Amino acid sequence: MSHSALKEKLDAIFDAHMNAELAGDLDETVATMTSNPHLLNIPTMVGGQGIEGVRTFYSKRLIGQFYPPDVTFETISRTYSEERLVDQLIISFTHTIKMDHILPGIEPTGKRVETVFVVIVGIEDDKVAYEHILWDQANVLVQLGLLDPKGLPVVGAGAAAKLRNPSLPDPFFNEG
Repeated sequence: MSHSALKEKLDAIFDAHMNAELAGDLDETVATMTSNPHLLNIPTMVGGQGIEGVRTFYSKRLIGQFYPPDVTFETISRTYSEERLVDQLIISFTHTIKMDHILPGIEPTGKRVETVFVVIVGIEDDKVAYEHILWDQANVLVQLGLLDPKGLPVVGAGAAAKLRNPSLPDPFFNEG
């Protein structure tokens, strides 16, 4: 299969999955997945294993509280192989709703968040087999006012800004 055909195929598989998630369609979301999928939000260890575990995760922690209405997804890169795709994104939103998949137990703060996400999606038999989702939870918590960055090597929204513009100054070292 040519690289462009592979990209087109994997994009279609993952787009169908994401569109079902964003539409809040639990049955269609699960239908885009293999018979034994798993999902893991690594910083919070929230997710699900197997069809029932994934269904429970989606119904209790994601669908209906996916992201606030002002969310934006800015793709930085997407990398493809035969069995997976990897997205590097900047996700921005105002924390106006409960978001148990990212911030379990945290009530809405009304604060703006901009953070880098990496999503690793496994593909088997033209379906999503797994999603491993990573983000810098410390920088999210700083932006929400839940973690004091003083004396810590965290920068809040600065990490996303640096990804967009690598020539920005290093916040911890002044190497002229």
